[in-house]
Amino acid sequence: MKKTSHSLRVRPGVIILGILIVFGLGFFIGVGSSIKSSILEGDDVRIERVVDLYSKTRSSEVSFDQFWDVWKKITSNHVIQPADEVAMFYGAIEGMVNSLDDPYSVYFPPVEFKDFFSDLSGEFTGIGAEIGFNEEQLIVVAPLEGFPAEQAGLRSRDSIISIDGESTFGITIEQAVEHIRGTRGTTVILTIVRDGGTPYDVEIVRDKINIPTVDWEGKGNGIIYLRLSYFNEETSRDFSKIVKEIVAENPRGIVFDLRSNPGGFLNASIDVASEWIDDGDILYETYSDGNTDTHSTHGAHRFSSIPTVVLVDGGTASGAEIVAGALQDHEKATIVGVKTFGKGTVQDVQPLSDGSALKLTIAEWFTPNGQKINGNGIVPDDIIEGDMFVRNEEIENELDEQAFRDIGLERALTLLEARIN
Repeated sequence: MKKTSHSLRVRPGVIILGILIVFGLGFFIGVGSSIKSSILEGDDVRIERVVDLYSKTRSSEVSFDQFWDVWKKITSNHVIQPADEVAMFYGAIEGMVNSLDDPYSVYFPPVEFKDFFSDLSGEFTGIGAEIGFNEEQLIVVAPLEGFPAEQAGLRSRDSIISIDGESTFGITIEQAVEHIRGTRGTTVILTIVRDGGTPYDVEIVRDKINIPTVDWEGKGNGIIYLRLSYFNEETSRDFSKIVKEIVAENPRGIVFDLRSNPGGFLNASIDVASEWIDDGDILYETYSDGNTDTHSTHGAHRFSSIPTVVLVDGGTASGAEIVAGALQDHEKATIVGVKTFGKGTVQDVQPLSDGSALKLTIAEWFTPNGQKINGNGIVPDDIIEGDMFVRNEEIENELDEQAFRDIGLERALTLLEARIN
């Protein structure tokens, strides 16, 4: 089935591709008082009827009689009475989702669901980083430029082994977010292991995180440096405005920096890639039933004839990998850096009647040439060995913008001149 773009699904859902954001608002574990009214005395009859109906209509070896039997034993016999049936109910749902062993499928009670969309709007209070899992280890996916996590020295792929002294072994993403988030001006201590080395503590002061998703500057001689940090609900509009500004400069070439970009809205990824790709597909999605959705380019394609080099790293994930993969497959850009994160699944956010929501992985996506990204990442055309940034020992103050050489940008500028010529 052909599609030119995927609009945000409010009903039945919203398509999200990005790594779970932990800028700070986070997603609480437990149940807020605002949703207790949805389960009151007598609701056990309603729940039992729903369970009974499901058991009769669902072809499965699973019997809900056992679930209901355990429910009654807890509410009747547990030493602490009365049992918190609200917590039991939502805990059962969360347990069902957690059993999928999928860090990107999450159940949000109502308050947490509201916070989830606050995160996607681009303004939060926290440390300014994305987290994920490398196998079962909690890691930093990417610290965001200019915010507390980066200023404290966190790097992509750093392992977080404890938060404020509490081990992260067996922790869920939601629990990690709950521990890391907090009030502006307060501190959180993360115990970090980098490259298998000795653990050390990093103290980070939480702050308000307001992210401008896109920015650019001239590098001289007709070269433009374009930076995109995240794909949120404002990205398409902001990016289109900046494309107009850049085109007015009549550039010779563009360095497009997607390093530490964790992804976000699918729609925005397609809009951005379409500025370079004048005709063809950007990605396709495959679902559990075998169906495939193809997403094609659209718009004015204002960068289609401008030589481009794309910078990526281990924090380039999801929607950013869509853009890099599409430009690579269509030979619209040279990809430079290190292999990307490898998050190639699609989440559908399904709002529920009480204001809660289920974010469920529903599909896997592939680049136009069929590259499987999930678990593999995008392999650059030009791979940078070693650190992307190198300390300039002549500058004593590490906070000075000249204290580190950007090896990636230097390589990208060199390759761009070669591509132009």
